[in-house]
Amino acid sequence: MTINCAIIDDEPLAAGLLKSYVEKTSFLQLIGCYGSAIEAMKELRDHPAQLLFLDIQMPELSGIEFARVLPPNTKIIFTTAFQQYAVEGYKVNALDYLLKPISYDDFMKSANKAVEWFTIVQKQQAYATDRFMFIKSDYKLFRVNLDDILYIEGLKDYIRIYLQDGSRVMSLMNMKKLEDYLPHPEFLRAHRSYIVHMTKAESIDRFRIVYGDQFIPVSDSYKEEVQQFIDIHTLV
Repeated sequence: MTINCAIIDDEPLAAGLLKSYVEKTSFLQLIGCYGSAIEAMKELRDHPAQLLFLDIQMPELSGIEFARVLPPNTKIIFTTAFQQYAVEGYKVNALDYLLKPISYDDFMKSANKAVEWFTIVQKQQAYATDRFMFIKSDYKLFRVNLDDILYIEGLKDYIRIYLQDGSRVMSLMNMKKLEDYLPHPEFLRAHRSYIVHMTKAESIDRFRIVYGDQFIPVSDSYKEEVQQFIDIHTLV
């Protein structure tokens, strides 16, 4: 995977250091380096970057202000000498926050977070379009069609996928990772131990999701999101 990125920083030395880091990182492709958010705004409109290394304290337009007008698919790693901006940075959904002076080790940790995020998005798009995924089980890769899944149960370090035909697929996998990859809100976390395929639910009985003779509980932690899905699809 190659991620197109840009640097926006009004300090030439800081921008030059970041540029050197990007150039020696194989999965990053630098498409622009700008001395202000105003300059970047003009260029990025026609040549958008997937990832921005964005300074916060800049004249005319701060990094925080610029971040608020960016499209949601443009991800941000803030760079600043002032730690007090960290909270503001996360309010605009930044991937990470780098405190100057920035070491290459810290830079790589942030860059790897970007790779993880874009990998998840890429897989989400593939699963939503192709409607299947491969699951490793017993040293084999099994094709699982999303439309065949009823629900998924978490069992410590394993997951068990329950299919419409009554079969099951078990795999060594993290529930949170699987939840991130599956199309949302078609698949929702209903409980610490369950991800449910909402479009396959036969009925909702006292806040339990019913598939045949199986009743999947909805815990308080996930009740609001499940209720929103139910409300949208309920004819009253």
